[in-house]
Amino acid sequence: MVGEYELPLGWARRVLFFGTHCMLNAKGIPFSPPWQISDTGKPAEPKATELNARAAVARFAQLPIIIAEDDLVSRTLISNLMAKWGFKAVVTQDGHEAMKALRAEPGPALAILDWMMPGMDGVQVCRRIRERNKMVYLIMLTSRGTKENIVEALHAGADDYLIKPFDKNELLARIQVGFRILDLYVALAARVKQLEQATAEIDELKFRIPL
Repeated sequence: MVGEYELPLGWARRVLFFGTHCMLNAKGIPFSPPWQISDTGKPAEPKATELNARAAVARFAQLPIIIAEDDLVSRTLISNLMAKWGFKAVVTQDGHEAMKALRAEPGPALAILDWMMPGMDGVQVCRRIRERNKMVYLIMLTSRGTKENIVEALHAGADDYLIKPFDKNELLARIQVGFRILDLYVALAARVKQLEQATAEIDELKFRIPL
């Protein structure tokens, strides 16, 4: 209904089971929600969607991640985190260096951009990348945190926005989300190509076999 918020069914179940969990545990009766255990009573195995997500991260983690950051301390911190997480990082100090790295082959999957950099700022980098229609997941990582800043960056082509000081676990999670989205994009592009080929074959058959 317009003007009302309807709780999704999945979350409604969780609220119901959480209430049951609290009530039974208060009476000393152990209870675990069904999504946490399997039919055998053992911890549930990872779902296919979770395995696919891990596979997507593993595939794109082999490609370089561009870091564009003019501040030495921030640049060192981010590059050290990339190394710790097993990612290959290409570190740049300004927008022009970032653009050069983004044009390199093999193409990067993801870039982490500061906003305020000499020569060319992060927003300008986003615009130029999108003008070239290059599929790179762009994360803006900056101390500029107003709503107007966020809107401007997203309109320029950034896919995500994270404000400094940042939590390292949140940054890792957002990188992994970027990899999953890229994986979906690649899969969709492959399906579209298959559909185009199938359509072309049908058109050729129509030409050869009059209906």
